[in-house]
Amino acid sequence: MDRPAWAPDEVDMNRPSVARVYDYYLGGSHNFEADRKFAEQILGVLPEMASVAQANRAFLRRAVRYLCAQGITQFLDLGSGIPTAGNVHEIAAAEIPDARVLYVDNDPIAVVHSRALLEGDERTEVLAADLTEPSRVLDHPLTRSHLDFSRPIAVLMVSVLHFVPDEARPAEFVRTYLETMVPGSHLVISHATAEGGHAGADEAQSIYNRDRSPNAMRMRSTEEVRELFGGLQLLEPGVVRIPLWRPESPVGPEVQRYPGLAGVARR
Repeated sequence: MDRPAWAPDEVDMNRPSVARVYDYYLGGSHNFEADRKFAEQILGVLPEMASVAQANRAFLRRAVRYLCAQGITQFLDLGSGIPTAGNVHEIAAAEIPDARVLYVDNDPIAVVHSRALLEGDERTEVLAADLTEPSRVLDHPLTRSHLDFSRPIAVLMVSVLHFVPDEARPAEFVRTYLETMVPGSHLVISHATAEGGHAGADEAQSIYNRDRSPNAMRMRSTEEVRELFGGLQLLEPGVVRIPLWRPESPVGPEVQRYPGLAGVARR
């Protein structure tokens, strides 16, 4: 298999990655055969997975626009993945031209492609780091130089915490991020769930938990996702199915079985 020019030498092209599989769901081109094969396994049990990914991206757009309207001008996007059209820096810049964004991801292709795409954009930076190590992210010179911690920051954890197992204590490291932020900062989370009896969601989780999976998956209930927000003030409508978070058009009752939850909270 020929290695594309955009793929770093250290990347194993035979093993799928979460970022590249998600890129495939969104119709991107920065993925390998292994990623596509794995994605097709998920689509075999959860055919709507591509539309789920697109709805998740639509939630991200709504959340960022809302935050910009509240005067938030800084965004820390953790587990940002491979940039596609309509990513955070584009959404924020359309509302606030001088908005600053720091993308953080541990996938080498996500980092390399992000840096190439954003070259010359002084408002947006990319950090290679793991979101489960908050001290490494928060204390990194790039983070400290790019973001002003004396002013509110939006911390985004969109479609990523379901790849963090309970033993990594996600609620604790989420709290560490927010304790560093000043009042007025916000936390945005979207998270996979099998709550509601969606058989395809259970099967998809099982596939992600096999040996050749890019990452194990831990879907969580509405109450478990609420707990990830700690003591922060959840904004209306609280933790709900992704399409129900401040929709821009009417949604039908079928979304109550939607395999994803979302919420936004204020510090």
